[in-house]
Amino acid sequence: MDGLIIGIDRALRVMSGVAFAARPTPAVRLPDGDLTEAERRRSAGLMRVNHVGEVCAQALYEAQGRFSGSPTTQAQFSHAAREEEDHLAWTAERLGELNSHTSVLNPLWYAGAYAMGAVAARLGDARSLGFVVETERQVEAHLASHLKRLPATDFKSRAIVEQMRQDEVAHGAAAKALGAVEVPQPARRAMRAMSKVMTGLAYYI
Repeated sequence: MDGLIIGIDRALRVMSGVAFAARPTPAVRLPDGDLTEAERRRSAGLMRVNHVGEVCAQALYEAQGRFSGSPTTQAQFSHAAREEEDHLAWTAERLGELNSHTSVLNPLWYAGAYAMGAVAARLGDARSLGFVVETERQVEAHLASHLKRLPATDFKSRAIVEQMRQDEVAHGAAAKALGAVEVPQPARRAMRAMSKVMTGLAYYI
């Protein structure tokens, strides 16, 4: 029961935009770049997409950790979720600095990601970890593309995204080291398709 209450509290905090970073934002010492209005909107759209990705990460790791049968795997999910909460806080803070907002669809994103995480966990730890490896591979590529699309003078957003990218690579490597099995090609294609829908909507709303 304690675990259930903690999980519900975490979900409510994530969906309401309350997150606490254990690490300072990578942008803390960087100046605000001179952005045009169009560049500010582009940065805000991209950072909103990244914030949604972190909402989903919290839900995925919560579900996968809860339904895992291995203490070692549970510990890895907990560690990764803690670092992902840093990302959640950093992107939310940056959106505020850009005079923008988080996605109004965050409850939907969280619920869908939690369901996917629960299904992955029920398939066993090896497949669940494989889902993490593939997710982080796609997220890393997605963040790398954002580094190309962000305005060159948006130093703060770029620093945040680069640190997120490095962390995602590390999470995928850790999951692989714990015995992840590769996700089948049809599932990888389905994951990419769902990601396109999510990012397309989150950029604007």
